[in-house]
Amino acid sequence: MTTVPSPPVSTPQGLLARHPLISYFIITFAFSWLMFLPGVLTYYGLLSVSPSLIGVLGIVGLLGPVLSGFVMTALTEGVAGVGDLLRRIVLWRVGIQWYLFALLGLPAVMVLGTLLRPGALASFDFSAQPISLSYLVAFVSMVAIGGPLLEEPGWTGFAQPRMQRLHGPLVGGLILGSFWALWHLPGFLIPSQKLTDIPPRGTVVDFVVFALALIGLRLVIMWVVNNTRGSVLLAILTHASWNTFYSAALIGLFPVRSVLGSYLNLTIAACLLAVVLVALTRGRLGYRPEAAQEPRVR
Repeated sequence: MTTVPSPPVSTPQGLLARHPLISYFIITFAFSWLMFLPGVLTYYGLLSVSPSLIGVLGIVGLLGPVLSGFVMTALTEGVAGVGDLLRRIVLWRVGIQWYLFALLGLPAVMVLGTLLRPGALASFDFSAQPISLSYLVAFVSMVAIGGPLLEEPGWTGFAQPRMQRLHGPLVGGLILGSFWALWHLPGFLIPSQKLTDIPPRGTVVDFVVFALALIGLRLVIMWVVNNTRGSVLLAILTHASWNTFYSAALIGLFPVRSVLGSYLNLTIAACLLAVVLVALTRGRLGYRPEAAQEPRVR
């Protein structure tokens, strides 16, 4: 008597592991947007949540990328993969030039992009220069609760190596940057209340401009990471430098409406820098798939 073998049982863990990138994005968006949307619904009168709770939920929502990154790393690579991800988060021996780029070079490019905006140079206020203890405090706070530490282990640590393996660094970076920008969409469903809103939000045009800036910045971050042996730490510092310099220095240095009420200056800076890097590296952005330090991907 011949017996027919039973079909393999498909478990949720197996399904997630077979589609790691799709699963990563679904978990990231589902968790974060579940936390972000109560603020939007409250603004439009569809829900009643206290402002303090909305603030807490907004911070908790930032955990989406890092939680998803670790969950999917554990499912696809096991304990060894989680250990590798943790190692890359603290990988600091990468060459001082990369720290200089993240902390000084990127802000310099942001200033250059801002100077192209009407009235920016005339509005320059040197008294707002960022060389102060308050800027350091702002930077540390930005790393801890402002997004970079809670985002980059997912976007860079988990998604980047897989995107590059499947689509190459340029196309993979454009896709990843687009998802990163879309993840911020709930913040743009509430109109801006004042010129100093960070980032400017509330219209379709604002979101498109913001999205283009993040796509360009993602290509820059990928270039940094590819040249620092996959260091997630450098991605965190680059991301934090961008956020902190904009919010704690740039809008103070150039207090003009074309800068305060728009993200276009940073879109110009990020996209021009990304184009230069793509041209100089011929689209490779420092990616070396044959390098021994390439993280294991599945």
